Amino acid sequence: MASEFRLGWKPLAAATLGVACGASPIPFNVLPIVIGPINADLGWSFLQISAAVTIYGIIGALLAPVIGALVDKHGVKPVALTALGLFGVSFAAMYAVPSNLPAFYILWAVIGIVGIGSTPVSWSRAISMWFHANRGLALGILLLGTSLAALVVPQLSNYVLEQAGWRSVFPVVALLPLVIALPLALVFFREPEPHELPQQAVDEGGALKGLTRNEALKSYRFYVLFASICLVALAYGGAHIHMVQIVILSGFDASFAATVISFVAIGIFLGRIIVGVLFDRFWAPGVAFPVLCLPVISCLLLTSGTNSEALILLAGFFLGFAAGAESDVVAFMAARFFGLLEFGRIYGLLYMPFGIFASISPLLYGYVRDQTGSYNLMLQVSMVLFAVGGALLLTLGRYPELRAGKAATPPTPAQPAAA
Repeated sequence: MASEFRLGWKPLAAATLGVACGASPIPFNVLPIVIGPINADLGWSFLQISAAVTIYGIIGALLAPVIGALVDKHGVKPVALTALGLFGVSFAAMYAVPSNLPAFYILWAVIGIVGIGSTPVSWSRAISMWFHANRGLALGILLLGTSLAALVVPQLSNYVLEQAGWRSVFPVVALLPLVIALPLALVFFREPEPHELPQQAVDEGGALKGLTRNEALKSYRFYVLFASICLVALAYGGAHIHMVQIVILSGFDASFAATVISFVAIGIFLGRIIVGVLFDRFWAPGVAFPVLCLPVISCLLLTSGTNSEALILLAGFFLGFAAGAESDVVAFMAARFFGLLEFGRIYGLLYMPFGIFASISPLLYGYVRDQTGSYNLMLQVSMVLFAVGGALLLTLGRYPELRAGKAATPPTPAQPAAA
Protein backbone atom coordinates (compact mmCIF):
# COMPACT_ATOMS: atom_id res chain seq x y z
CA MET A 1 0.00 0.00 0.00
CA ALA A 2 2.74 2.42 0.98
CA SER A 3 4.53 1.96 -2.32
CA GLU A 4 1.49 2.62 -4.53
CA PHE A 5 0.43 5.70 -2.57
CA ARG A 6 4.02 6.91 -2.30
CA LEU A 7 4.28 6.94 -6.09
CA GLY A 8 0.75 7.99 -6.98
CA TRP A 9 -0.52 10.33 -4.27
CA LYS A 10 0.21 13.55 -6.16
CA PRO A 11 -1.60 12.47 -9.35
CA LEU A 12 -4.43 11.11 -7.20
CA ALA A 13 -4.77 14.39 -5.30
CA ALA A 14 -4.71 16.43 -8.53
CA ALA A 15 -7.24 14.12 -10.18
CA THR A 16 -9.55 14.26 -7.14
CA LEU A 17 -9.49 18.05 -7.35
CA GLY A 18 -10.10 17.79 -11.10
CA VAL A 19 -13.21 15.69 -10.47
CA ALA A 20 -14.39 18.12 -7.77
CA CYS A 21 -14.07 21.10 -10.09
CA GLY A 22 -15.24 19.32 -13.23
CA ALA A 23 -18.50 18.90 -15.10
CA SER A 24 -19.66 15.93 -13.06
CA PRO A 25 -20.62 17.64 -9.76
CA ILE A 26 -20.59 21.40 -10.34
CA PRO A 27 -23.75 21.86 -12.46
CA PHE A 28 -25.77 19.65 -10.11
CA ASN A 29 -24.64 21.69 -7.11
CA VAL A 30 -25.22 25.08 -8.72
CA LEU A 31 -28.63 24.61 -10.34
CA PRO A 32 -30.53 23.87 -7.08
CA ILE A 33 -29.30 27.25 -5.78
CA VAL A 34 -30.22 29.31 -8.85
CA ILE A 35 -33.32 27.53 -10.15
CA GLY A 36 -35.66 29.64 -8.02
CA PRO A 37 -34.08 33.00 -8.94
CA ILE A 38 -34.05 32.02 -12.64
CA ASN A 39 -37.74 31.18 -12.41
CA ALA A 40 -38.49 34.52 -10.73
CA ASP A 41 -36.32 36.54 -13.13
CA LEU A 42 -37.07 34.94 -16.50
CA GLY A 43 -40.46 33.38 -15.85
CA TRP A 44 -39.51 29.90 -17.02
CA SER A 45 -41.14 26.97 -15.21
CA PHE A 46 -39.17 24.69 -12.93
CA LEU A 47 -39.68 21.86 -15.43
CA GLN A 48 -38.29 23.98 -18.27
CA ILE A 49 -35.23 24.93 -16.24
CA SER A 50 -34.67 21.37 -15.00
CA ALA A 51 -34.83 20.03 -18.56
CA ALA A 52 -31.56 21.86 -19.27
CA VAL A 53 -29.68 19.54 -16.93
CA THR A 54 -31.32 16.52 -18.52
CA ILE A 55 -30.10 17.73 -21.92
CA TYR A 56 -26.65 18.37 -20.49
CA GLY A 57 -26.48 14.97 -18.79
CA ILE A 58 -27.66 12.91 -21.74
CA ILE A 59 -25.38 14.66 -24.25
CA GLY A 60 -22.38 14.23 -21.98
CA ALA A 61 -23.21 10.56 -21.39
CA LEU A 62 -23.54 9.85 -25.12
CA LEU A 63 -20.10 11.37 -25.67
CA ALA A 64 -18.45 9.36 -22.87
CA PRO A 65 -17.28 6.55 -25.21
CA VAL A 66 -15.73 9.15 -27.53
CA ILE A 67 -13.84 10.72 -24.63
CA GLY A 68 -12.75 7.27 -23.50
CA ALA A 69 -11.28 6.58 -26.93
CA LEU A 70 -9.45 9.93 -26.93
CA VAL A 71 -8.00 9.17 -23.50
CA ASP A 72 -6.77 5.76 -24.67
CA LYS A 73 -5.18 7.33 -27.75
CA HIS A 74 -3.73 10.58 -26.45
CA GLY A 75 -3.46 10.04 -22.70
CA VAL A 76 -5.47 11.44 -19.81
CA LYS A 77 -3.70 14.73 -19.21
CA PRO A 78 -4.30 16.53 -22.53
CA VAL A 79 -7.93 15.39 -22.69
CA ALA A 80 -8.86 16.11 -19.06
CA LEU A 81 -7.08 19.46 -18.82
CA THR A 82 -8.47 20.71 -22.13
CA ALA A 83 -11.95 19.73 -20.96
CA LEU A 84 -11.45 21.49 -17.60
CA GLY A 85 -10.54 24.72 -19.37
CA LEU A 86 -13.39 24.56 -21.89
CA PHE A 87 -15.87 23.60 -19.18
CA GLY A 88 -14.84 26.61 -17.08
CA VAL A 89 -15.19 29.01 -20.02
CA SER A 90 -18.56 27.65 -21.17
CA PHE A 91 -19.95 27.57 -17.62
CA ALA A 92 -18.88 31.18 -17.09
CA ALA A 93 -20.69 32.09 -20.32
CA MET A 94 -24.00 31.37 -18.57
CA TYR A 95 -23.63 34.89 -17.15
CA ALA A 96 -24.57 36.28 -20.56
CA VAL A 97 -27.31 33.81 -21.51
CA PRO A 98 -30.23 35.75 -23.06
CA SER A 99 -33.82 35.51 -21.87
CA ASN A 100 -34.42 32.87 -24.49
CA LEU A 101 -35.12 29.27 -23.51
CA PRO A 102 -33.63 27.61 -26.66
CA ALA A 103 -30.42 29.59 -26.12
CA PHE A 104 -30.37 28.40 -22.51
CA TYR A 105 -30.66 24.79 -23.68
CA ILE A 106 -28.00 25.23 -26.36
CA LEU A 107 -25.49 26.57 -23.86
CA TRP A 108 -26.16 23.67 -21.49
CA ALA A 109 -25.65 21.30 -24.43
CA VAL A 110 -22.28 22.96 -25.11
CA ILE A 111 -21.34 22.51 -21.45
CA GLY A 112 -22.15 18.81 -21.78
CA ILE A 113 -20.12 18.46 -24.98
CA VAL A 114 -16.94 20.15 -23.75
CA GLY A 115 -17.18 19.16 -20.10
CA ILE A 116 -17.48 15.37 -20.26
CA GLY A 117 -13.69 15.03 -20.52
CA SER A 118 -13.32 16.54 -17.04
CA THR A 119 -15.40 13.79 -15.41
CA PRO A 120 -14.20 10.45 -13.95
CA VAL A 121 -14.38 8.98 -17.47
CA SER A 122 -10.94 10.52 -18.03
CA TRP A 123 -9.33 10.60 -14.58
CA SER A 124 -10.20 6.98 -13.69
CA ARG A 125 -7.91 5.56 -16.36
CA ALA A 126 -4.83 7.21 -14.90
CA ILE A 127 -5.71 6.28 -11.32
CA SER A 128 -6.33 2.67 -12.36
CA MET A 129 -2.86 2.67 -13.93
CA TRP A 130 -1.20 3.96 -10.74
CA PHE A 131 -2.97 1.53 -8.39
CA HIS A 132 -3.74 -2.19 -8.39
CA ALA A 133 -3.65 -3.61 -4.84
CA ASN A 134 -5.37 -0.45 -3.59
CA ARG A 135 -7.36 0.42 -6.70
CA GLY A 136 -10.74 0.34 -4.97
CA LEU A 137 -9.59 2.74 -2.26
CA ALA A 138 -7.86 5.01 -4.79
CA LEU A 139 -10.95 5.18 -7.00
CA GLY A 140 -13.05 5.86 -3.91
CA ILE A 141 -10.78 8.76 -3.02
CA LEU A 142 -10.93 10.03 -6.60
CA LEU A 143 -14.73 10.03 -6.54
CA LEU A 144 -14.76 11.88 -3.23
CA GLY A 145 -14.16 14.90 -5.43
CA THR A 146 -17.91 15.01 -6.04
CA SER A 147 -18.51 15.03 -2.27
CA LEU A 148 -15.99 17.84 -1.88
CA ALA A 149 -17.89 19.85 -4.46
CA ALA A 150 -21.15 19.18 -2.61
CA LEU A 151 -19.64 20.70 0.53
CA VAL A 152 -18.20 23.83 -1.10
CA VAL A 153 -20.11 24.74 -4.26
CA PRO A 154 -23.64 25.26 -2.84
CA GLN A 155 -22.33 27.55 -0.10
CA LEU A 156 -20.21 29.53 -2.56
CA SER A 157 -23.11 29.75 -4.99
CA ASN A 158 -25.53 30.94 -2.34
CA TYR A 159 -23.09 33.62 -1.13
CA VAL A 160 -22.57 34.98 -4.67
CA LEU A 161 -26.32 34.83 -5.30
CA GLU A 162 -27.00 37.01 -2.28
CA GLN A 163 -24.25 39.47 -3.18
CA ALA A 164 -24.56 39.78 -6.96
CA GLY A 165 -27.50 37.78 -8.34
CA TRP A 166 -27.86 34.43 -10.08
CA ARG A 167 -25.98 35.33 -13.26
CA SER A 168 -22.79 36.06 -11.32
CA VAL A 169 -22.84 32.62 -9.72
CA PHE A 170 -21.71 30.98 -12.95
CA PRO A 171 -18.47 32.90 -13.66
CA VAL A 172 -17.48 32.85 -9.98
CA VAL A 173 -17.94 29.08 -9.70
CA ALA A 174 -16.13 28.71 -13.05
CA LEU A 175 -13.00 30.00 -11.31
CA LEU A 176 -12.76 26.64 -9.51
CA PRO A 177 -11.75 24.68 -12.63
CA LEU A 178 -9.93 27.59 -14.27
CA VAL A 179 -7.91 28.98 -11.36
CA ILE A 180 -7.59 26.03 -8.97
CA ALA A 181 -7.93 22.61 -10.61
CA LEU A 182 -6.34 23.38 -13.98
CA PRO A 183 -3.07 24.92 -12.72
CA LEU A 184 -2.58 22.25 -10.05
CA ALA A 185 -3.22 19.45 -12.53
CA LEU A 186 -0.71 20.98 -14.94
CA VAL A 187 1.94 20.75 -12.23
CA PHE A 188 1.12 17.58 -10.31
CA PHE A 189 -0.93 15.29 -12.55
CA ARG A 190 0.70 12.71 -14.79
CA GLU A 191 0.31 9.12 -15.88
CA PRO A 192 2.85 6.55 -14.68
CA GLU A 193 5.99 5.80 -16.60
CA PRO A 194 6.29 2.18 -17.76
CA HIS A 195 8.50 1.23 -14.80
CA GLU A 196 5.95 2.76 -12.38
CA LEU A 197 3.01 0.64 -13.55
CA PRO A 198 1.81 -2.00 -11.06
CA GLN A 199 3.35 -5.38 -11.88
CA GLN A 200 -0.09 -7.02 -12.10
CA ALA A 201 -1.16 -4.61 -14.84
CA VAL A 202 1.56 -5.48 -17.36
CA ASP A 203 3.21 -8.56 -18.82
CA GLU A 204 6.91 -9.35 -18.71
CA GLY A 205 7.53 -7.07 -21.66
CA GLY A 206 5.77 -4.12 -20.00
CA ALA A 207 2.65 -4.23 -22.22
CA LEU A 208 -0.66 -3.45 -20.56
CA LYS A 209 -2.93 -6.43 -19.94
CA GLY A 210 -6.56 -6.35 -20.89
CA LEU A 211 -9.23 -6.65 -23.53
CA THR A 212 -9.84 -4.38 -26.46
CA ARG A 213 -13.21 -2.70 -26.68
CA ASN A 214 -14.35 -5.17 -29.35
CA GLU A 215 -13.26 -8.11 -27.20
CA ALA A 216 -15.13 -6.67 -24.22
CA LEU A 217 -18.26 -6.29 -26.33
CA LYS A 218 -18.14 -10.04 -27.02
CA SER A 219 -18.06 -10.81 -23.29
CA TYR A 220 -21.27 -11.50 -21.40
CA ARG A 221 -19.74 -9.63 -18.46
CA PHE A 222 -19.97 -6.33 -20.34
CA TYR A 223 -23.72 -6.70 -20.84
CA VAL A 224 -24.27 -7.81 -17.24
CA LEU A 225 -22.51 -4.66 -16.01
CA PHE A 226 -24.35 -2.53 -18.57
CA ALA A 227 -27.76 -3.85 -17.49
CA SER A 228 -26.95 -3.49 -13.79
CA ILE A 229 -25.86 0.11 -14.26
CA CYS A 230 -29.05 0.94 -16.20
CA LEU A 231 -31.32 -0.46 -13.48
CA VAL A 232 -29.54 1.12 -10.52
CA ALA A 233 -29.15 4.54 -12.19
CA LEU A 234 -32.84 4.55 -13.16
CA ALA A 235 -33.79 3.82 -9.56
CA TYR A 236 -31.39 6.23 -7.87
CA GLY A 237 -31.22 9.44 -9.93
CA GLY A 238 -34.76 10.60 -9.26
CA ALA A 239 -34.75 9.48 -5.65
CA HIS A 240 -31.84 11.82 -4.98
CA ILE A 241 -33.26 14.81 -6.87
CA HIS A 242 -36.75 14.43 -5.35
CA MET A 243 -35.65 13.40 -1.84
CA VAL A 244 -36.74 16.67 -0.22
CA GLN A 245 -40.23 16.35 -1.68
CA ILE A 246 -40.41 12.64 -0.78
CA VAL A 247 -39.65 13.46 2.85
CA ILE A 248 -42.08 16.40 2.97
CA LEU A 249 -44.88 14.23 1.55
CA SER A 250 -44.11 11.74 4.32
CA GLY A 251 -45.21 14.38 6.82
CA PHE A 252 -41.94 16.08 7.78
CA ASP A 253 -40.98 19.72 7.38
CA ALA A 254 -38.52 21.21 4.91
CA SER A 255 -35.86 21.74 7.55
CA PHE A 256 -35.80 18.05 8.41
CA ALA A 257 -35.82 17.18 4.69
CA ALA A 258 -32.61 19.19 4.29
CA THR A 259 -31.10 17.17 7.12
CA VAL A 260 -31.99 13.98 5.26
CA ILE A 261 -30.08 15.29 2.23
CA SER A 262 -27.07 15.76 4.49
CA PHE A 263 -27.35 12.12 5.57
CA VAL A 264 -27.47 11.10 1.90
CA ALA A 265 -24.24 13.03 1.36
CA ILE A 266 -22.63 11.38 4.41
CA GLY A 267 -23.68 8.00 3.03
CA ILE A 268 -22.13 8.76 -0.35
CA PHE A 269 -18.89 9.85 1.31
CA LEU A 270 -18.59 6.76 3.51
CA GLY A 271 -19.82 4.41 0.78
CA ARG A 272 -17.06 5.38 -1.58
CA ILE A 273 -14.28 4.83 0.96
CA ILE A 274 -15.61 1.76 2.79
CA VAL A 275 -16.75 -0.07 -0.34
CA GLY A 276 -13.51 0.84 -2.11
CA VAL A 277 -11.50 -0.77 0.70
CA LEU A 278 -13.74 -3.86 0.66
CA PHE A 279 -13.35 -4.18 -3.11
CA ASP A 280 -9.59 -4.42 -2.63
CA ARG A 281 -9.94 -7.28 -0.15
CA PHE A 282 -12.95 -9.30 -1.27
CA TRP A 283 -14.71 -10.35 -4.46
CA ALA A 284 -16.26 -7.07 -5.60
CA PRO A 285 -19.64 -8.40 -6.86
CA GLY A 286 -20.14 -10.15 -3.51
CA VAL A 287 -19.59 -6.81 -1.78
CA ALA A 288 -21.70 -4.79 -4.22
CA PHE A 289 -24.83 -6.97 -4.06
CA PRO A 290 -25.75 -6.45 -0.39
CA VAL A 291 -24.74 -2.80 -0.58
CA LEU A 292 -27.04 -2.20 -3.56
CA CYS A 293 -29.85 -3.89 -1.62
CA LEU A 294 -29.64 -1.23 1.11
CA PRO A 295 -31.83 1.20 -0.91
CA VAL A 296 -34.54 -1.48 -0.90
CA ILE A 297 -34.74 -0.85 2.84
CA SER A 298 -34.70 2.90 2.12
CA CYS A 299 -37.67 2.61 -0.23
CA LEU A 300 -39.56 0.44 2.24
CA LEU A 301 -39.05 3.03 4.98
CA LEU A 302 -39.98 5.96 2.74
CA THR A 303 -43.25 4.29 1.70
CA SER A 304 -44.11 2.89 5.14
CA GLY A 305 -45.71 6.03 6.52
CA THR A 306 -43.40 5.97 9.51
CA ASN A 307 -43.20 9.11 11.64
CA SER A 308 -39.77 8.19 13.00
CA GLU A 309 -37.14 10.77 12.08
CA ALA A 310 -34.40 8.25 12.87
CA LEU A 311 -35.76 5.74 10.34
CA ILE A 312 -36.07 8.38 7.63
CA LEU A 313 -32.49 9.51 8.29
CA LEU A 314 -31.41 5.88 8.04
CA ALA A 315 -33.23 5.61 4.72
CA GLY A 316 -31.32 8.62 3.39
CA PHE A 317 -28.01 7.25 4.64
CA PHE A 318 -28.56 3.81 3.05
CA LEU A 319 -29.51 5.42 -0.26
CA GLY A 320 -26.35 7.55 -0.27
CA PHE A 321 -24.13 4.66 0.81
CA ALA A 322 -25.31 2.57 -2.14
CA ALA A 323 -24.90 5.52 -4.52
CA GLY A 324 -21.29 5.91 -3.41
CA ALA A 325 -20.73 2.20 -4.00
CA GLU A 326 -22.30 2.31 -7.46
CA SER A 327 -19.78 4.92 -8.60
CA ASP A 328 -16.98 2.60 -7.49
CA VAL A 329 -18.62 -0.39 -9.19
CA VAL A 330 -18.42 1.09 -12.69
CA ALA A 331 -14.75 2.11 -12.59
CA PHE A 332 -13.41 -0.74 -10.46
CA MET A 333 -15.12 -3.56 -12.30
CA ALA A 334 -14.29 -2.13 -15.71
CA ALA A 335 -10.60 -2.27 -14.75
CA ARG A 336 -10.77 -5.62 -12.92
CA PHE A 337 -12.75 -7.58 -15.49
CA PHE A 338 -11.49 -5.95 -18.70
CA GLY A 339 -8.04 -4.60 -17.81
CA LEU A 340 -6.35 -1.34 -18.72
CA LEU A 341 -5.49 -1.86 -22.37
CA GLU A 342 -8.53 0.07 -23.64
CA PHE A 343 -9.97 1.06 -20.29
CA GLY A 344 -11.11 4.48 -21.51
CA ARG A 345 -13.17 3.07 -24.36
CA ILE A 346 -14.78 0.38 -22.19
CA TYR A 347 -15.39 2.60 -19.18
CA GLY A 348 -16.86 5.27 -21.44
CA LEU A 349 -19.38 2.76 -22.79
CA LEU A 350 -20.33 1.76 -19.25
CA TYR A 351 -20.52 5.37 -18.03
CA MET A 352 -22.96 6.18 -20.84
CA PRO A 353 -25.98 4.29 -19.40
CA PHE A 354 -25.17 5.63 -15.95
CA GLY A 355 -25.40 9.22 -17.19
CA ILE A 356 -28.44 8.66 -19.42
CA PHE A 357 -30.61 6.75 -16.97
CA ALA A 358 -29.66 8.94 -14.01
CA SER A 359 -30.80 11.91 -16.12
CA ILE A 360 -34.10 10.26 -17.13
CA SER A 361 -34.90 9.02 -13.62
CA PRO A 362 -35.91 12.43 -12.16
CA LEU A 363 -38.44 12.85 -14.97
CA LEU A 364 -40.03 9.48 -14.11
CA TYR A 365 -40.21 10.33 -10.41
CA GLY A 366 -41.76 13.69 -11.28
CA TYR A 367 -44.28 12.09 -13.67
CA VAL A 368 -45.40 9.58 -11.03
CA ARG A 369 -45.75 12.41 -8.50
CA ASP A 370 -47.83 14.47 -10.94
CA GLN A 371 -50.10 11.55 -11.85
CA THR A 372 -50.61 9.99 -8.41
CA GLY A 373 -49.82 12.76 -5.94
CA SER A 374 -47.22 10.52 -4.35
CA TYR A 375 -43.80 8.96 -5.09
CA ASN A 376 -44.75 5.58 -3.62
CA LEU A 377 -45.32 3.77 -6.92
CA MET A 378 -41.91 4.79 -8.27
CA LEU A 379 -40.22 3.91 -4.99
CA GLN A 380 -41.83 0.47 -5.12
CA VAL A 381 -40.58 -0.04 -8.67
CA SER A 382 -37.15 1.17 -7.57
CA MET A 383 -36.99 -1.54 -4.89
CA VAL A 384 -37.09 -4.13 -7.67
CA LEU A 385 -34.60 -2.20 -9.81
CA PHE A 386 -32.05 -1.96 -6.99
CA ALA A 387 -32.39 -5.64 -6.05
CA VAL A 388 -32.18 -6.96 -9.60
CA GLY A 389 -29.35 -4.59 -10.51
CA GLY A 390 -27.31 -5.81 -7.55
CA ALA A 391 -28.14 -9.49 -8.12
CA LEU A 392 -26.97 -9.33 -11.74
CA LEU A 393 -23.43 -8.61 -10.53
CA LEU A 394 -23.31 -12.03 -8.85
CA THR A 395 -23.28 -13.63 -12.31
CA LEU A 396 -19.94 -12.03 -13.26
CA GLY A 397 -17.90 -14.94 -11.91
CA ARG A 398 -14.25 -14.94 -10.94
CA TYR A 399 -11.85 -12.23 -12.01
CA PRO A 400 -10.39 -13.32 -15.36
CA GLU A 401 -6.70 -13.91 -15.99
CA LEU A 402 -5.95 -11.07 -18.37
CA ARG A 403 -3.18 -11.15 -20.93
CA ALA A 404 -1.41 -8.40 -22.79
CA GLY A 405 -3.31 -7.40 -25.86
CA LYS A 406 -2.95 -5.19 -28.89
CA ALA A 407 -4.83 -1.92 -28.71
CA ALA A 408 -6.87 -0.80 -31.69
CA THR A 409 -4.92 2.46 -31.90
CA PRO A 410 -1.18 2.58 -31.17
CA PRO A 411 -0.20 4.90 -28.31
CA THR A 412 1.18 8.29 -29.16
CA PRO A 413 4.67 9.35 -28.05
CA ALA A 414 3.06 11.51 -25.35
CA GLN A 415 1.78 8.38 -23.62
CA PRO A 416 3.80 5.89 -21.62
CA ALA A 417 5.13 3.26 -23.99
CA ALA A 418 3.17 0.53 -22.24
CA ALA A 419 -0.14 2.25 -22.78
